[in-house]
Amino acid sequence: MMKSLLKTAALAAGLAGMLTGGVFADHHGKKFDGKRMDAVLAAQPEMIKARYEHRHPKETLEFFGVAPGMTVADTLAGQYYGRILLPYLGDNGKLIGVSYSIGHREIDHKDNAERMASYSSWPERFVSSADAWRAGSKASVSAFLFDEVPADVEGTVDVFLMLRSTHHLNKYEDEGNRRTKALADIFKTLKPGGVLGVVQHRAPAEHSDEWAKGFKGYLKQAPLIEAIKAAGFEFVASSEINANPKDKPTEDDAVWRLPPSNKSGKNNHIGESDRMTLKFRKPK
Repeated sequence: MMKSLLKTAALAAGLAGMLTGGVFADHHGKKFDGKRMDAVLAAQPEMIKARYEHRHPKETLEFFGVAPGMTVADTLAGQYYGRILLPYLGDNGKLIGVSYSIGHREIDHKDNAERMASYSSWPERFVSSADAWRAGSKASVSAFLFDEVPADVEGTVDVFLMLRSTHHLNKYEDEGNRRTKALADIFKTLKPGGVLGVVQHRAPAEHSDEWAKGFKGYLKQAPLIEAIKAAGFEFVASSEINANPKDKPTEDDAVWRLPPSNKSGKNNHIGESDRMTLKFRKPK
């Protein structure tokens, strides 16, 4: 009887490890390197370190299984994760910056021809900016816009990151199918078995669907999981790494009332938003 109970407990523990991403942390023969990540994080400037307590970069990237030598795509890419990823991925790694499509930005800025003309050259500007984040790394850097996936990127990405960016796509799903089109592009770029990692401001489940479309920065967790599954992805696991129970928005609130956008300082005691952390996989 005791042996049977111990065996059952061992099986349960193994299943728990799978559900928290442990089994999937080693994909395509590469593993998360905690010591390397610690060294990279310790070398960051103070403006990056200041957000560690809220953004948990080590825990987040470990959950998604990001490893040195991988090809990683980062949506709405900027210097925060770029500074971490480039030295961490190493000389054999690749960082691909991704931003919203021309069609998406036309909804945002259709009456601003100058801004639209500038936006089309975003990939080149990203590659140029990334040189300042290398910290000696010789990792390959490239970039593209959604709706314009280069043929040589298709099927090459190990991990595709969507960090606090999915609401921008979701808010224009009704107008231009922006979420659906972006997920199709992501699916196209990933290797079989590749990971889609999502960190997103989480809307209270009891709030209205209209408020939680994304215009206020928040999305509901359950509908987002279903939308990504409908795009062909397998749901692997969720984590509360980036949860913040202090963030209790009303339907009069937007996420930008909180740090780091909070310029008034009155919401600093709350910290950054309550965020879902979701791991998906492209079927093998």
